[in-house]
Amino acid sequence: MSILKVARLGHPIIRKSAAPVPPEEILSVDFQKLIDAMVDTMKECEGVGLAAPQVYVPKQIAVIEVNKNKRYPGAPVVPLTVLINPRIVSRSSKIEDGWEGCLSIPDLRGIVPRCQSVVCEAISREGRMVRIEAKDFLARVIQHECDHLEGKVFLDRMPNLLSLTHLAEFAKYWE
Repeated sequence: MSILKVARLGHPIIRKSAAPVPPEEILSVDFQKLIDAMVDTMKECEGVGLAAPQVYVPKQIAVIEVNKNKRYPGAPVVPLTVLINPRIVSRSSKIEDGWEGCLSIPDLRGIVPRCQSVVCEAISREGRMVRIEAKDFLARVIQHECDHLEGKVFLDRMPNLLSLTHLAEFAKYWE
């Protein structure tokens, strides 16, 4: 198990666009170790997603997994999903508000409007093209992680900051 340090808002890497991963790099031992370390870090931090820039790697990689997550107890199970060079190719016109937090912005949550469903194309960790049709929570997580790869955070998507709250107050007043 390898746990990486998580970059926080304010570090320049969080605001930079990540570079695409060359296909020939994907099956390398070092790249696969990076993916494993990202998964270990996401789980250790009780996240449901993690983008490579959040661990100081400016590459287009995101990992997602949800399984009885303490930070999102009502979230549906999502098997481990690795997205390399992801692109959202379709978005629904229906927008839904939902609570989001971020490992790079610890202890805060806010209501963020997101497309209710998306279609994402990416390369899997095995080097194959994948197409994911996601809705609701998974669509939200994919959009959140893709934002990280473009140098954006959930605060940028909030129309106002009235719902921004610390986690302790979220649990007490908003859940």
